[in-house]
Amino acid sequence: MSDAERLARLRLIRTPHVGPVSWHQLMQRFGSGVAALEALPDLVLRGGAGKARIAPAEIAEREIECVAALGARHIFSDEDDYSPLLRAVEGAPPVIVVRGDTAMLHRPCVAIVGARNASAIACRFARQLAADLAGQGVTVVSGLARGVDTAAHVGAMGGSTVGVIASGIDIAFPPENAALQEKIASDQLLIAEQPPGTEPLARHFPSRNRIIAGLAHGTVVIEAAPKSGSLITARRAGDYGREVMAVPGSPLDPRAQGCNQLIREGATLIQTIDDVLEAIGPIDRRMVREPGRAFVAAPVAEPADGERRALVELLGPTPVAVDELVRQSGQDAAAVQLVLLELELAGRVERHAGAKISLL
Repeated sequence: MSDAERLARLRLIRTPHVGPVSWHQLMQRFGSGVAALEALPDLVLRGGAGKARIAPAEIAEREIECVAALGARHIFSDEDDYSPLLRAVEGAPPVIVVRGDTAMLHRPCVAIVGARNASAIACRFARQLAADLAGQGVTVVSGLARGVDTAAHVGAMGGSTVGVIASGIDIAFPPENAALQEKIASDQLLIAEQPPGTEPLARHFPSRNRIIAGLAHGTVVIEAAPKSGSLITARRAGDYGREVMAVPGSPLDPRAQGCNQLIREGATLIQTIDDVLEAIGPIDRRMVREPGRAFVAAPVAEPADGERRALVELLGPTPVAVDELVRQSGQDAAAVQLVLLELELAGRVERHAGAKISLL
């Protein structure tokens, strides 16, 4: 990939109103970041907005220089080093920043997540389970948070572990895990979606959680309160068709309520490593390693003005499935996606999980 193409792709994803879904749609339609950037002003105009606010080249250049100075690098979603499992999920990050050995992304992966205020017994179980999985050649993925996450990373350190953070690659959070984060970056693999210097804001953690779920063949939850981030990760894993596993706990412990609820809803009950290996295996090695996928330009016929208006009239503040819009409008699916892309780039619609969209 040329330097000009890498710069264009990075500018594209750093442009306001360009999210992971719209980025991939632009790349699929135009075949390259350079062509997509050139087409962006017209798309925004057709979406009903004024001038497109494209990320300046200087900003992207500084990010590339900063990432390199930190000993890290960008990996785009169609490159070979990118996780094939993560590439397969809806809304996969167009680019990730990594430090460490990306080869472990092409091995069997299991995510271990849980409560930040986990009990001592939960941390012990997480540490031992991670060590056992690492001993079997499985990469352990977690989020470098306090409690269960930290225990999982420590347990897997003798094998392979991946830390996924909600901040920039240069920001350690929580601060007490700074040494652990640096060790993972040096000896294992550290992944960030946000640019360097980004503080771990609350809105970044659900995005971090989707990466954890997307990287793994299955997710194990060890202690989680209702509505916790760990349950978001588990729900995402289920949405992606991955195995959801949970360790049961005492009904008297609020930290066990989330896990017990997951088991009631069909998650696999986990007590030993054998339960995990049975749930995720056997893994076909052909599914573990997959080459990058090149983007190929696929032009779409422009919808008529009347078709555009009819589609906008079907939208409202309540999220609706894109498939339902295609069905009710009677229009070609590719044309519907094009109109929605233009509206998103103009800042008029918002995308939601489950391929749903709403009017702002």
